[in-house]
Amino acid sequence: MLTSEQVEQFIRDGFVRIDNAFSASLAGQIRAILWQEMNLDPTRPATWTRPVVRLGMYAQEPFQEAANTPVLHHAFDQLVGRGKWLPCRSVGTFPIRFPSPDDPGDTGWHVDAGFPGAEPEDYFQWRINVRSKGRGLLMLFLFSDVGEADAPTRIRVGSHREVAQLLEPAGEDGLSFLELARQLETLPQRPEALATGPAGTVYLCHPFLAHAAQPHTGTEPRFLAQPPLLLREELSIDNATAAYAPVEEAIRRALTE
Repeated sequence: MLTSEQVEQFIRDGFVRIDNAFSASLAGQIRAILWQEMNLDPTRPATWTRPVVRLGMYAQEPFQEAANTPVLHHAFDQLVGRGKWLPCRSVGTFPIRFPSPDDPGDTGWHVDAGFPGAEPEDYFQWRINVRSKGRGLLMLFLFSDVGEADAPTRIRVGSHREVAQLLEPAGEDGLSFLELARQLETLPQRPEALATGPAGTVYLCHPFLAHAAQPHTGTEPRFLAQPPLLLREELSIDNATAAYAPVEEAIRRALTE
C-alpha cells in the first residue's frame, strides 16, 4: 500500500516510484522474448546499430503478469479509485534504447494523449483534455536495470499542474498531442527527475506529467514499456458525489492555484 506521504507526493510532484513492483526474474523472461523479436544478439554489441528500436504491444502471459501484480493493483486503487480502472492486457509499446552516439530523434518534452482525434491512425493528432479522458495514469515499467547513463526517462517534476492549466481553456475537446507539446516549450523550467532503478521498478505518473527521452550513454540496452492505465469510468474534477481520487485532486488543486 502507498503511504499517505507517497500519495501526497503523487499529487504534488506528479509521480511515485514503486520498487519491486514485479520480479527481476519476470523482467528477464520478458527481455529474452524481446531480444528474439528484434533478432539481435545480447552478447554482441556490434549488432546494436540503431539508437532506439520500437516494438509493438505484447499480451503474452509474462507481460500481463508483470502489469497486474497485487502491489500495482493496490496502487491503482489508491491513485485512481477502486473500480475506475481497467486491468492491463498488454504493456504498451517498448522504446528499447541502445548505447549510441547517434541522435535518436525523439527526445522532445511531451504529454501522452488519451483519446483519438479526427485521424485516429495519426497519434500526433490524438488529444488530451482537462479530465484526462481515456487515461488514468502514465506508467513507466523498467524491464532492465536503469542507471543515469542508460537513457532514463526525464520527468519534469510538478509539470502536471501547469499542463492542467493549459488544458482547461480547451474544454472537452482538449488539445492535440502536437498542440500541447508546442505549448510545453513556453512553461517555466522545473526540476528534473530521472526514472532510474533496478528491473522491476515502476513509476506511476499523473497523465499530465511532461516527460522526455534522452540519448543512451551507458553500455547495456534499456528495456522500458510505457503503457497507459485505461479507465473504466471517466475521471471527475467537479460535482463528484464521493471523495476525489488523487489523480483528480491533483487537477483540482492545479486549477485553483
